[in-house]
Amino acid sequence: MTRKKVKLAYITNDSIRKATFKKRKKGLIKKVSELSTLCGIDACAILYGPYDSQPEVWPSPLEVQRVVGHFKKMPEMEQSKKMVNQESFLKQRVAKGNEQLKKQRKDNQEKEITQVMFQSLTGKGLETLNIVDFFDLGWMIDKNLEEIVTSQTRGVR
Repeated sequence: MTRKKVKLAYITNDSIRKATFKKRKKGLIKKVSELSTLCGIDACAILYGPYDSQPEVWPSPLEVQRVVGHFKKMPEMEQSKKMVNQESFLKQRVAKGNEQLKKQRKDNQEKEITQVMFQSLTGKGLETLNIVDFFDLGWMIDKNLEEIVTSQTRGVR
């Protein structure tokens, strides 16, 4: 059975918000515990909430102090090496998307030129091509000829 999608918006009803906070806090602590156990890592959680006078810590205050102390003893470069703020995360995602788009455009261009090359072999004219398309077509023909020559020289050996 699947759960219904939760609308992420501020919960205006106080009692529902408090109950949701308690459930989600418990779930978050469970996830940190599982992560620590399954991956064998040091992890801790410090949760401040509007319904508690003291922050809740996991696994214990002494263990939290040990983990945070270990983190603070690391060189600053090591501490921030894998930290990402929202701006840098989005910049990384945009750069990755641009690289994928560039690669896809190149693949599409090669497929289009290959299609034009094969259409020209069947007798269809090349009158609609511009000068850039002709250069691309020449490049594709040269590339295919190189592959043919390479495969023939391998077969001769």
